[in-house]
Amino acid sequence: MLTSRAPLALLLAATACSGSPQQSTAAPAATQSSPTSPASSAPAPASTMAPVTSLPDDAPDATVKNVAATTGHANTKETAPPFAMQTLGQFEDPFAIAFLPDGSAFVTEKAGKIKLRRPDGSIADITGAPKVLFDNQGGLLDIAPAPDFATSKLVYISYSEPRPGGSSLALARGLFTGTALVNLQVLWRAGSDGVGGQFGANILFAPDGKSLYLSSGERQRFTPAQDPDQAIGKILHLTLDGKPAPGNPMASAGGVRAQTWSSGHRNPYGMVFAQDGTLWEVEMGPRGGDELNVILPGKNYGWPIVSNGDNYSGKPIPDHPSRPDLEAPKLWWNPSISPGGMIDYTGAMFPEFRGNLFIGALSGEALIRVTLAGNTAKVANQYKIGERVRDVAQAPDGAIWLLEDGGKLVRLAKK
Repeated sequence: MLTSRAPLALLLAATACSGSPQQSTAAPAATQSSPTSPASSAPAPASTMAPVTSLPDDAPDATVKNVAATTGHANTKETAPPFAMQTLGQFEDPFAIAFLPDGSAFVTEKAGKIKLRRPDGSIADITGAPKVLFDNQGGLLDIAPAPDFATSKLVYISYSEPRPGGSSLALARGLFTGTALVNLQVLWRAGSDGVGGQFGANILFAPDGKSLYLSSGERQRFTPAQDPDQAIGKILHLTLDGKPAPGNPMASAGGVRAQTWSSGHRNPYGMVFAQDGTLWEVEMGPRGGDELNVILPGKNYGWPIVSNGDNYSGKPIPDHPSRPDLEAPKLWWNPSISPGGMIDYTGAMFPEFRGNLFIGALSGEALIRVTLAGNTAKVANQYKIGERVRDVAQAPDGAIWLLEDGGKLVRLAKK
């Protein structure tokens, strides 16, 4: 929780997504083959996830970024959206949207409410949400119907759970009755209780539906992202019951290590599997340096050791090329766009966009389309929305739905 006594650097970090629309910058990285299914990849050596102790604020003041020399810029101009845009509803501090098989959609509100927008346009309150600590970036966060929802009616939710020392990211599962979530069970807790935002909290099921991935932000604490015994600043790979998934890189180590799929993340807000099985993740960097990454098992993505952005205090952080042993992003943005949710588009309404990523931008107030070729990515368009785009979802009919920070739910369809 931020107060008026919080350090300026922390305050700026919490408000990183409040800037103006920005442009995107592509950063070519060393080519690395991507597994066709991360869950089936050979485990990486445990040593790849050992903590790194050189911290960004240790960088000398004389360290200066030479962006042009290290990246090769590929700026993308904003363009008008080529969609018909229709407002479908209004919500209060929304965070995530998720579709059900009948075309209904869950919407979470950070204060602790679950809404259901039905196909006829009516919006119902769903009871049974857990108690949350609603503060800045914390609250009721992601929601995801189980892979077998049509028969099981199970729903997964992530949220900031009130704890004696502040809060912790938690993952729970409940049974959807049509009007309520019942038999809610907490499956997993991050631990490392305390204050601060950046929960990440994205829930993604594996392509085979037998496990899930959960993003866990580092909560503005820097060092835990490199601590293998803390679950923050990580992407976790769990069974559907919240246990460490078999085959994880450090499955035999126990504790947090056994749960961890990758480390060195700042604030991961979106994860998707591309059609070839590649796991893509988008995360907020510090002042600049937002990242789009290919996530590989056992790899360390460098935060807070390296970043293509800088600390909010003004102290520079070494660029990714300075540490080739740490995974570099496939795309990065500086100035920031503050990425939100992300989808891999597979629908029928826009066949020309199949296989493209769509990323919501908060400070960028845009929807960004990214084309993929294996494990490389290129920004194709940055569509000006004019509002902070919190989450993105693909409707059953192939329309693209946006959830805006101001509360609007918007449908994008063919003109």
